[in-house]
Amino acid sequence: MDDYQKEIADLETQIDQLVEAEGDPKTIAELTMQAEILRAIYGRALDLLERGRVDEGLRYGLRLQGYGDWTLDNVYAFVYERSVDLEPAGHGAFVGGIRNADFALMLNS
Repeated sequence: MDDYQKEIADLETQIDQLVEAEGDPKTIAELTMQAEILRAIYGRALDLLERGRVDEGLRYGLRLQGYGDWTLDNVYAFVYERSVDLEPAGHGAFVGGIRNADFALMLNS
């Protein structure tokens, strides 16, 4: 389990504990949205990481944009920062934007 999976798992445990303890619904909703966003970013980072293993252009693009070598940490940082730049019209649109964004194209632009 890497640090990103652990962060997501810890957040999900916290949500489960709050639900079990009948915690504040607003807090539960906010943490649930945060977990969903982190899962989407992590999934896209893993997808891009795999694509970059066979695509030198992606690896070059990451270095060119100042993120360094092709590692999970660096690819995650790129996907995270680009995700923050997406213009959400709401939570669902934001997560959908992350899932649908072409991060490989962003690396080469």
